[in-house]
Amino acid sequence: MSKFTLDRRAVMAGMAAAAALPRASFAKPNKPASFLVVGDWGRDGAQHQRDVAVQMGRTAEALGSHFVVSVGDNFYDNGVQSVRDPQWQSSYEQVYTDPALQVPWFVALGNHDYRGNPQAQLDYAAASKRWRMPQRYYQVSGTSMGMPQIDLFVIDTSPTVHQHRDKVESVIARNVGSQDVAAQRAWLDKALASSTALWKLVAGHHTIRTGGSGHGQTPEMVELVLPILHRHGVTAYLFGHDHDLQHIQTDGLHYIGCGAGSEVRPVSAVNGTKFCKSRSGFAAMSVSNSGLALEFTDFTGASLYRAAVAA
Repeated sequence: MSKFTLDRRAVMAGMAAAAALPRASFAKPNKPASFLVVGDWGRDGAQHQRDVAVQMGRTAEALGSHFVVSVGDNFYDNGVQSVRDPQWQSSYEQVYTDPALQVPWFVALGNHDYRGNPQAQLDYAAASKRWRMPQRYYQVSGTSMGMPQIDLFVIDTSPTVHQHRDKVESVIARNVGSQDVAAQRAWLDKALASSTALWKLVAGHHTIRTGGSGHGQTPEMVELVLPILHRHGVTAYLFGHDHDLQHIQTDGLHYIGCGAGSEVRPVSAVNGTKFCKSRSGFAAMSVSNSGLALEFTDFTGASLYRAAVAA
């Protein structure tokens, strides 16, 4: 009998033995899909921005993060002027360098971005492999990102806020004045109504509910945006503007504050506060068939808070 015949018999025996083993022994673990959320960050790497970026990279690698959501104020103090503005390198490309952060960044505009040329941030998306801003407000299908349980809606909140329009000669007033707030609200209403995702997430810069000392609650967001979120059963609103980390549960939804990408300010508990801290850091959100989870991590890598957002 040849060596080949003996080897073939051994292989066949091994296959038979393997087939007899329980299926569970070969099953892959059901690892939740994850993404990161950060806001109020662009300071040329200063004021803990670079430290936060390092920990974001480590967390993204550990979780296999699919993408990053930026909730605005991407460049201080006056946005960027063009796609060649040096801040693209000093505040973004040379700061968020970890390979695990070379994933899509779905970006919202903040009020400081409106002090520059907000169109430049849309234009940069055409030249960048990861910077995503197809419009000033837009929808990201969770299915396209490997998370069919969620849909993400990124909104442009600065045009909604009256104080940005008050000084008619200011750059920010001219920039926000050209935007159609009613059209955006109509789009959000229709897009949310059309979504069949289990959990709907809306990301924007300005606050709705907050305990932050920097700006506080934004009346126009409460009046004009919150009813739309209620009407369509939005699970969570992700925001920045106040420089802190917060989780508030009230009004039938979760408010997740992630404006601590660099500088921080004092924060206090308000009605519905489950967690708040004045500490530079970011959020990680994990999505599985069984739930949606939140974790805040600070600039040292310490886990500050974990919670279930939906189940």
